[in-house]
Amino acid sequence: MNLTQEKILILGAQGMLGQDLAQALNDLDIIAWDQADLDITDQGAVNNQISKLKPKIIINTAAYTAVDDCETNQELALQVNGEAVGYLAQAAKDNQAVLLHISTDYIFNGLNINGYNEDSQEFGPQSVYGQSKLKGEERLKQINPNYYLIRTSWLYGKNGKNFVETIKRLGQEKDQLKVINDQFGKPTFTVDLAKQIRYILDNNLDFGTYHITNQTAEGGISWYDFARKIMKLSGLQTKVNPCSTAEYPRPAKRPQYSALNNTKLPQSPDWEEALSRYLANG
Repeated sequence: MNLTQEKILILGAQGMLGQDLAQALNDLDIIAWDQADLDITDQGAVNNQISKLKPKIIINTAAYTAVDDCETNQELALQVNGEAVGYLAQAAKDNQAVLLHISTDYIFNGLNINGYNEDSQEFGPQSVYGQSKLKGEERLKQINPNYYLIRTSWLYGKNGKNFVETIKRLGQEKDQLKVINDQFGKPTFTVDLAKQIRYILDNNLDFGTYHITNQTAEGGISWYDFARKIMKLSGLQTKVNPCSTAEYPRPAKRPQYSALNNTKLPQSPDWEEALSRYLANG
Protein backbone atom coordinates (compact mmCIF):
# COMPACT_ATOMS: atom_id res chain seq x y z
CA MET A 1 0.00 0.00 0.00
CA ASN A 2 1.58 3.25 -1.18
CA LEU A 3 0.10 5.91 1.12
CA THR A 4 0.89 8.77 -1.24
CA GLN A 5 -1.49 7.27 -3.80
CA GLU A 6 -4.32 6.40 -1.43
CA LYS A 7 -7.38 8.38 -0.40
CA ILE A 8 -7.68 8.38 3.42
CA LEU A 9 -10.92 9.21 5.23
CA ILE A 10 -10.72 10.43 8.83
CA LEU A 11 -13.99 10.19 10.79
CA GLY A 12 -14.40 12.21 13.97
CA ALA A 13 -12.09 14.76 12.38
CA GLN A 14 -12.93 17.62 14.77
CA GLY A 15 -12.08 15.56 17.86
CA MET A 16 -8.88 15.69 19.86
CA LEU A 17 -7.26 12.74 18.08
CA GLY A 18 -8.90 13.48 14.72
CA GLN A 19 -7.26 16.90 14.49
CA ASP A 20 -3.81 15.59 15.41
CA LEU A 21 -4.20 12.74 12.91
CA ALA A 22 -5.06 15.20 10.16
CA GLN A 23 -1.84 17.04 11.03
CA ALA A 24 0.24 13.83 11.07
CA LEU A 25 -1.13 12.84 7.64
CA ASN A 26 -1.27 16.31 6.11
CA ASP A 27 1.06 15.44 3.21
CA LEU A 28 -1.37 12.76 2.04
CA ASP A 29 -4.75 12.76 0.30
CA ILE A 30 -6.97 13.02 3.37
CA ILE A 31 -10.68 13.75 3.66
CA ALA A 32 -11.70 14.90 7.14
CA TRP A 33 -15.35 14.26 8.07
CA ASP A 34 -17.09 14.96 11.34
CA GLN A 35 -20.64 14.19 12.52
CA ALA A 36 -22.12 16.95 10.36
CA ASP A 37 -20.59 15.30 7.27
CA LEU A 38 -21.57 11.71 8.09
CA ASP A 39 -23.74 10.26 10.85
CA ILE A 40 -22.03 6.90 11.35
CA THR A 41 -25.14 5.49 13.07
CA ASP A 42 -27.08 5.86 9.78
CA GLN A 43 -26.23 2.66 7.90
CA GLY A 44 -27.67 3.89 4.62
CA ALA A 45 -25.68 7.11 4.74
CA VAL A 46 -22.50 5.20 5.62
CA ASN A 47 -22.94 2.87 2.65
CA ASN A 48 -23.82 5.65 0.19
CA GLN A 49 -21.15 8.15 1.14
CA ILE A 50 -18.30 5.68 1.41
CA SER A 51 -19.30 4.07 -1.89
CA LYS A 52 -19.17 7.51 -3.54
CA LEU A 53 -15.90 8.58 -1.92
CA LYS A 54 -14.14 5.23 -2.33
CA PRO A 55 -11.35 5.76 0.22
CA LYS A 56 -8.67 3.08 0.52
CA ILE A 57 -8.20 3.68 4.26
CA ILE A 58 -10.90 4.69 6.76
CA ILE A 59 -9.71 5.87 10.18
CA ASN A 60 -12.54 5.92 12.71
CA THR A 61 -11.87 8.18 15.69
CA ALA A 62 -15.58 8.99 16.12
CA ALA A 63 -16.96 7.79 19.45
CA TYR A 64 -19.27 8.62 22.33
CA THR A 65 -16.61 9.08 25.01
CA ALA A 66 -18.50 10.77 27.86
CA VAL A 67 -18.10 7.74 30.13
CA ASP A 68 -20.56 8.77 32.84
CA ASP A 69 -23.17 10.01 30.35
CA CYS A 70 -23.09 6.62 28.63
CA GLU A 71 -24.65 5.09 31.76
CA THR A 72 -27.88 7.04 31.17
CA ASN A 73 -27.67 7.01 27.35
CA GLN A 74 -27.02 3.33 26.87
CA GLU A 75 -28.83 3.00 23.54
CA LEU A 76 -26.90 5.89 21.98
CA ALA A 77 -23.58 4.57 23.31
CA LEU A 78 -24.24 1.12 21.84
CA GLN A 79 -25.23 2.69 18.51
CA VAL A 80 -22.22 4.99 18.17
CA ASN A 81 -19.52 2.81 19.74
CA GLY A 82 -20.94 -0.58 18.77
CA GLU A 83 -23.33 -0.96 15.84
CA ALA A 84 -21.87 1.95 13.84
CA VAL A 85 -18.47 0.23 13.82
CA GLY A 86 -20.17 -2.71 12.13
CA TYR A 87 -21.64 -0.38 9.49
CA LEU A 88 -18.19 1.07 8.81
CA ALA A 89 -16.58 -2.37 8.70
CA GLN A 90 -19.13 -3.57 6.14
CA ALA A 91 -18.81 -0.44 4.01
CA ALA A 92 -15.01 -0.77 4.10
CA LYS A 93 -15.25 -4.42 3.07
CA ASP A 94 -17.68 -3.66 0.24
CA ASN A 95 -15.31 -1.01 -1.12
CA GLN A 96 -12.04 -2.94 -0.61
CA ALA A 97 -10.91 -0.47 2.04
CA VAL A 98 -8.92 -0.92 5.24
CA LEU A 99 -10.62 0.17 8.47
CA LEU A 100 -8.50 1.50 11.33
CA HIS A 101 -10.60 1.80 14.47
CA ILE A 102 -9.78 3.31 17.88
CA SER A 103 -10.73 1.42 21.04
CA THR A 104 -10.00 1.64 24.75
CA ASP A 105 -8.55 0.06 27.88
CA TYR A 106 -12.08 0.08 29.38
CA ILE A 107 -12.99 -3.15 27.55
CA PHE A 108 -10.93 -5.17 30.05
CA ASN A 109 -11.97 -6.45 33.47
CA GLY A 110 -9.57 -4.22 35.42
CA LEU A 111 -8.20 -7.06 37.53
CA ASN A 112 -4.75 -7.65 36.01
CA ILE A 113 -2.18 -5.67 37.96
CA ASN A 114 0.42 -6.22 35.20
CA GLY A 115 -1.82 -4.91 32.43
CA TYR A 116 -3.09 -6.38 29.18
CA ASN A 117 -1.34 -7.49 26.00
CA GLU A 118 -2.85 -7.14 22.53
CA ASP A 119 -4.07 -10.74 22.48
CA SER A 120 -5.50 -10.73 26.02
CA GLN A 121 -8.98 -12.18 26.32
CA GLU A 122 -9.58 -10.82 29.83
CA PHE A 123 -12.60 -8.86 28.73
CA GLY A 124 -15.18 -7.70 31.25
CA PRO A 125 -16.04 -4.04 30.84
CA GLN A 126 -17.47 -2.50 33.99
CA SER A 127 -19.29 0.41 32.35
CA VAL A 128 -21.74 0.96 29.50
CA TYR A 129 -18.98 2.85 27.69
CA GLY A 130 -16.65 -0.16 27.94
CA GLN A 131 -19.42 -2.55 26.92
CA SER A 132 -20.25 -0.44 23.88
CA LYS A 133 -16.60 -0.23 22.80
CA LEU A 134 -16.17 -4.00 23.19
CA LYS A 135 -19.24 -4.50 21.01
CA GLY A 136 -17.60 -2.31 18.38
CA GLU A 137 -14.48 -4.47 18.47
CA GLU A 138 -16.57 -7.62 18.07
CA ARG A 139 -18.50 -6.20 15.12
CA LEU A 140 -15.25 -5.15 13.44
CA LYS A 141 -13.66 -8.58 13.81
CA GLN A 142 -16.79 -10.41 12.63
CA ILE A 143 -17.18 -8.42 9.42
CA ASN A 144 -13.91 -7.25 7.92
CA PRO A 145 -10.55 -9.04 8.33
CA ASN A 146 -8.71 -6.03 6.85
CA TYR A 147 -8.60 -3.96 10.02
CA TYR A 148 -6.27 -2.25 12.44
CA LEU A 149 -7.70 -2.15 15.95
CA ILE A 150 -5.87 0.45 18.03
CA ARG A 151 -6.45 0.40 21.78
CA THR A 152 -5.30 3.44 23.72
CA SER A 153 -5.96 5.12 27.07
CA TRP A 154 -6.01 8.33 29.11
CA LEU A 155 -5.86 10.62 26.07
CA TYR A 156 -4.91 14.27 26.23
CA GLY A 157 -4.20 16.79 23.48
CA LYS A 158 -4.58 20.45 22.63
CA ASN A 159 -7.86 20.08 20.75
CA GLY A 160 -10.25 18.85 23.44
CA LYS A 161 -11.20 18.55 27.09
CA ASN A 162 -8.79 16.35 28.99
CA PHE A 163 -7.45 15.48 32.44
CA VAL A 164 -4.29 17.58 32.06
CA GLU A 165 -6.23 20.77 31.39
CA THR A 166 -8.68 20.01 34.22
CA ILE A 167 -5.85 19.56 36.72
CA LYS A 168 -4.09 22.71 35.51
CA ARG A 169 -7.30 24.70 35.94
CA LEU A 170 -7.94 23.30 39.42
CA GLY A 171 -4.33 24.03 40.33
CA GLN A 172 -4.90 27.68 39.48
CA GLU A 173 -8.17 27.83 41.43
CA LYS A 174 -7.52 25.77 44.58
CA ASP A 175 -4.95 25.40 47.34
CA GLN A 176 -5.36 21.63 47.41
CA LEU A 177 -7.38 18.87 45.76
CA LYS A 178 -8.00 15.15 45.98
CA VAL A 179 -7.16 12.78 43.13
CA ILE A 180 -7.80 9.04 42.92
CA ASN A 181 -4.82 6.88 43.80
CA ASP A 182 -6.21 3.37 43.25
CA GLN A 183 -6.87 3.31 39.49
CA PHE A 184 -3.87 2.59 37.27
CA GLY A 185 -3.29 3.10 33.57
CA LYS A 186 -1.08 4.75 30.97
CA PRO A 187 -1.43 8.32 29.63
CA THR A 188 -1.31 9.03 25.90
CA PHE A 189 -0.52 12.31 24.14
CA THR A 190 -2.64 12.41 20.96
CA VAL A 191 0.28 13.78 18.90
CA ASP A 192 2.33 10.68 19.74
CA LEU A 193 -0.66 8.40 19.10
CA ALA A 194 -1.16 9.97 15.68
CA LYS A 195 2.53 9.43 14.84
CA GLN A 196 2.29 5.74 15.76
CA ILE A 197 -0.80 5.34 13.58
CA ARG A 198 1.16 6.92 10.73
CA TYR A 199 3.98 4.44 11.42
CA ILE A 200 1.59 1.48 11.15
CA LEU A 201 0.26 2.71 7.80
CA ASP A 202 3.67 3.75 6.40
CA ASN A 203 5.11 0.32 7.14
CA ASN A 204 2.17 -1.78 5.97
CA LEU A 205 2.12 -3.65 9.26
CA ASP A 206 0.07 -6.80 9.59
CA PHE A 207 -3.64 -6.35 10.22
CA GLY A 208 -4.74 -6.92 13.80
CA THR A 209 -4.70 -5.33 17.24
CA TYR A 210 -2.14 -2.81 18.51
CA HIS A 211 -1.77 -1.07 21.87
CA ILE A 212 -0.52 2.52 21.79
CA THR A 213 0.17 4.63 24.89
CA ASN A 214 3.13 6.68 26.00
CA GLN A 215 5.83 4.51 27.51
CA THR A 216 5.02 3.97 31.20
CA ALA A 217 6.28 1.57 33.86
CA GLU A 218 4.66 -1.87 33.96
CA GLY A 219 1.24 -1.67 35.53
CA GLY A 220 0.94 2.04 34.77
CA ILE A 221 0.59 5.03 37.08
CA SER A 222 -2.34 6.32 39.13
CA TRP A 223 -4.38 9.43 38.38
CA TYR A 224 -2.78 10.85 41.53
CA ASP A 225 0.72 10.25 40.12
CA PHE A 226 -0.36 11.88 36.87
CA ALA A 227 -1.87 14.91 38.64
CA ARG A 228 1.23 15.48 40.77
CA LYS A 229 3.44 15.47 37.69
CA ILE A 230 1.10 17.89 35.91
CA MET A 231 1.31 20.29 38.86
CA LYS A 232 5.08 20.03 39.07
CA LEU A 233 5.69 20.57 35.36
CA SER A 234 3.16 23.44 35.32
CA GLY A 235 4.95 25.19 38.19
CA LEU A 236 1.82 25.11 40.36
CA GLN A 237 2.02 24.86 44.15
CA THR A 238 -1.38 23.25 44.77
CA LYS A 239 -1.15 20.28 47.14
CA VAL A 240 -2.46 17.05 45.61
CA ASN A 241 -3.86 14.57 48.13
CA PRO A 242 -4.52 10.91 47.32
CA CYS A 243 -8.01 9.49 47.73
CA SER A 244 -9.75 6.20 46.99
CA THR A 245 -12.32 5.47 44.31
CA ALA A 246 -14.81 4.86 47.13
CA GLU A 247 -14.34 8.47 48.28
CA TYR A 248 -15.12 9.80 44.82
CA PRO A 249 -18.11 7.84 43.44
CA ARG A 250 -19.01 8.30 39.76
CA PRO A 251 -21.99 6.99 37.74
CA ALA A 252 -19.73 4.70 35.67
CA LYS A 253 -17.40 2.22 37.32
CA ARG A 254 -13.79 2.52 36.17
CA PRO A 255 -11.34 -0.39 35.90
CA GLN A 256 -8.81 -0.50 38.73
CA TYR A 257 -5.96 -1.80 36.58
CA SER A 258 -6.13 -1.08 32.86
CA ALA A 259 -2.55 -0.63 31.64
CA LEU A 260 -2.16 -1.51 27.96
CA ASN A 261 1.08 -3.36 27.17
CA ASN A 262 2.65 -2.70 23.78
CA THR A 263 4.46 -5.79 22.47
CA LYS A 264 4.25 -5.10 18.72
CA LEU A 265 5.36 -1.51 17.99
CA PRO A 266 8.42 0.62 18.69
CA GLN A 267 7.94 2.36 22.03
CA SER A 268 6.28 5.76 22.07
CA PRO A 269 8.06 8.54 24.01
CA ASP A 270 8.11 8.29 27.81
CA TRP A 271 4.94 9.65 29.44
CA GLU A 272 6.77 12.29 31.47
CA GLU A 273 8.64 13.58 28.41
CA ALA A 274 5.39 13.65 26.41
CA LEU A 275 3.59 15.56 29.16
CA SER A 276 6.44 18.06 29.41
CA ARG A 277 6.31 18.59 25.63
CA TYR A 278 2.53 19.08 25.70
CA LEU A 279 2.70 21.61 28.53
CA ALA A 280 5.56 23.51 26.89
CA ASN A 281 3.48 23.97 23.75
CA GLY A 282 0.23 24.70 25.56
